[in-house]
Amino acid sequence: MAELGRRELLERAAAMAIPMVVPASAVGRGGRPAPSDRLNVGVIGLGAMGRGHLGWCLAESSVQVMAVCEVDRIRREEGQRNTDAAYAEARGSGSYKGCAAYVDYREMLARDDIDAVLIATPDHWHALMSADAAKAGKDVYCEKPITMNIAEGQRLIEIVRSYGCVFQTGTQYRSAPTIRRVCDFVRKGGLGKVKHAFTLWSKVEGLDTPVSYALPAEPVPDWLDWPMWVGPAPWRPYNKRFHSNPIPGVVPWAFCEDFGVASITWHHSHSADVVQYGLGVERSGPVEIIHPSSGKYPTLTYRYENGTLLHLVYDWGQVKRDYKAVPDDARLDGNFGGVFVGEKGWVTSMTGGGPIEGGPPSIFEEMGMTNRQLTGGNNHHANWLDCIRTRGRTSTDEEIGHRTASVGHLAHIAFKLERSLKWDPVKEQFIGDEQANRLRSRAMREPWRM
Repeated sequence: MAELGRRELLERAAAMAIPMVVPASAVGRGGRPAPSDRLNVGVIGLGAMGRGHLGWCLAESSVQVMAVCEVDRIRREEGQRNTDAAYAEARGSGSYKGCAAYVDYREMLARDDIDAVLIATPDHWHALMSADAAKAGKDVYCEKPITMNIAEGQRLIEIVRSYGCVFQTGTQYRSAPTIRRVCDFVRKGGLGKVKHAFTLWSKVEGLDTPVSYALPAEPVPDWLDWPMWVGPAPWRPYNKRFHSNPIPGVVPWAFCEDFGVASITWHHSHSADVVQYGLGVERSGPVEIIHPSSGKYPTLTYRYENGTLLHLVYDWGQVKRDYKAVPDDARLDGNFGGVFVGEKGWVTSMTGGGPIEGGPPSIFEEMGMTNRQLTGGNNHHANWLDCIRTRGRTSTDEEIGHRTASVGHLAHIAFKLERSLKWDPVKEQFIGDEQANRLRSRAMREPWRM
């Protein structure tokens, strides 16, 4: 965290906060919980994902959005306006001005009346903001990936646990009931020994792994605080490819390794989380990362200690075409999740529109499911809220979030070095490879630090 005194933060927060007008529904009317039973939250980052989180909070009666934070004035004002409008409508009188808006997230964290925050900024901010929130006594829901590198994850775990923070990683498909049923079936031995698992990188061409781009400097829009946007990342001049309005359909900064780790952790985090859960290794990791250049496998492959192989494929057709792991008539669909292939059969754990597939039919009888059953929704936010109230451990806590991100970080390092790597998941070190070990961390730009 860059140096800024708590007194100064409180003074600035107080100066910026709009006087709170409590709606009638906030005092227990209309079935809404009384203030003592509600969770006061702040939302940091109002891009595509942040808007989704804000919308969920506004629809959740047990949550009160106290503040939004965004370095983009257009998005910040819209978030504040939409929040006030939603609570005004709930109140029924057309008047509510209780949502504060901040440029600097530290001013939000300095408020004692905020219990928890949801973080949906570019990736390079995730670990630092989460750590600062934990230190400020807030519980945290952070979008995936929660880190930019392995060392950040190790440090974040230390901080979250030291301050008793209830932490949830935004890999929400873990909380889809059907996905959990499939994964529980696999991890309890329903397929026998799992020989192979497959996950899809991304359907967004060109965003598999991040690279270093030298984009020309462009004038910074007057609605954007660019230095605060860059924050702890290596300095780069503004270019609209990094941030623009209206919000683009894909994450625009993910291709640049200074700000993101591309689909290898952004998109693939969902799949890595689901598959490692199904394999029972969500608090560990692979022991080897096998580069395609080795000639052993056509795509990047992880080997786990028990011998299970996890293959990253570019399209589901490769599971049949290159690996011949499932029948030719198998219907594989969906973006997130994966395919498990074991001694007794195979099954998918797809989301994003893909139903559950598998064979032989007997495995569906054992799971109490039907073939091609849709995955449905999830209760990931609700799990976070429940754990905040009970002080329990969430379904994708800080360690699971770190281990999920690490799957992507390990692949990124293997691709940068263009070779296979041996990994110790206990020590979280590459074995006998100092060059690779140096890539486990990256210094933050001064004056930022965790």
